[in-house]
Amino acid sequence: MTGTPVVPDDMKPEPRPKHEMLLELPGGYSMPQNGIGMCCRPSAYDDDLVKETVLWYLLSGGRLIDGAQLYLNHKAIGEGIRQAIQRGVPRSEIFVTTKVWVSNYGYNTTKGVVPKFLKELGLDYIDLVLMHFPGSFIPGTMSKECSNLKLSSKECRQETFKALSSLRQQGLIRNVGVSNHAIRHLKDIQELDDVAPIAANQIVFNPWVPKSWKDTFHYCQQNNIAVTAYNSLGGLFQHAEAKTVKTLTDLANKYRKTVAQIMLRWALQKNAAVIPGTGNPKHMKENLDIYSFSITSEDMNAINDLEFDESAKKMFSMEPINT
Repeated sequence: MTGTPVVPDDMKPEPRPKHEMLLELPGGYSMPQNGIGMCCRPSAYDDDLVKETVLWYLLSGGRLIDGAQLYLNHKAIGEGIRQAIQRGVPRSEIFVTTKVWVSNYGYNTTKGVVPKFLKELGLDYIDLVLMHFPGSFIPGTMSKECSNLKLSSKECRQETFKALSSLRQQGLIRNVGVSNHAIRHLKDIQELDDVAPIAANQIVFNPWVPKSWKDTFHYCQQNNIAVTAYNSLGGLFQHAEAKTVKTLTDLANKYRKTVAQIMLRWALQKNAAVIPGTGNPKHMKENLDIYSFSITSEDMNAINDLEFDESAKKMFSMEPINT
C-alpha cells in the first residue's frame, strides 16, 4: 500500500515543540495536549505504514500516540516506538494510550487482556488505558464474562474499571480512563470506592457536537477529568465540509494557518487534548505547529457560536449510547 513514506535512515529526533502544552492528570503524570490518532484511515491498518507513521511522528517531536485494541495495530505501533527509542527518543517522554474493547470487559477478562497489550506493544507499562465505550451497542459483542455473570451494563463497566485500577496498582498502567462516556456513565464509576481516579475521557468534541457532549465536557472540567477530543474537524465524514465554513476560512486567512489548525487550536484553548490522525509527515508538522499561535477571545467566541451557524445543519455527531 502506498502512503506514509519510509523514514530516512539518517533522520534524528527533532526537539519537542516550543510552547508545548500538557494536561495534568490526577495520578501525578502529565499528558501532551497534542497527539496522533492511529485509527480510521487506510494507513492505520497497514503494519508498515503504521510503523513509519509512529516513527515519523516521534522523530518530528510529537509524543502522544493514541491507539486501541479495536484498531488491531498494537504490534506495528510498538515497532515504531522501539525504533524511535533506538534513535534517541526517551521512552519516558512517550505517552501511549490504548483502549479495552467491550468484548473484553469484566474483572478477570480485563486483567487478562491488558498484559497482552503490553506484549504486543513491547512496553513495560502503558501510560493510559481507557474503556472504549460504556457498554455494548452492537449485538453479540457483550463480554462473555459479564453475560455469564448476568451483570448489567453499569455493573460490567464498574468491574472493568476495578480491574484497570488493580493493574494500575501493579504498575502495568499509569493512568486509567474512559472513552465515549456521558455524565451518567462517569457517575457510575465515581460512586466506587478504592479505585483509581478517572484520569481522562475521550469524546467527540467540536463546536457542533450535541448538548449532551458539551455538558459532558463541562462535567469533566469540573471534576478534574482530562478530555481528549476526537472528530475535532466536525465529524468522521465532514472534514471537507468544515473547511468551507466562512468563519473558519476567514480565521485561517487572518492567522495564516489552515482551517484544521484553527479547529485544533480552538480545542487546545478549550483545555482539551487533540489526536488528529494522519500518515502524512507534512500534516504531522502542521498539527504540531498549533502550539505556535493563539486565538483571541473574540475569535474563540466566534468559533463557539458555530453551533448556531447554518453549517451546524450539515454536521453530525452521535449522541451518547444509552446503556
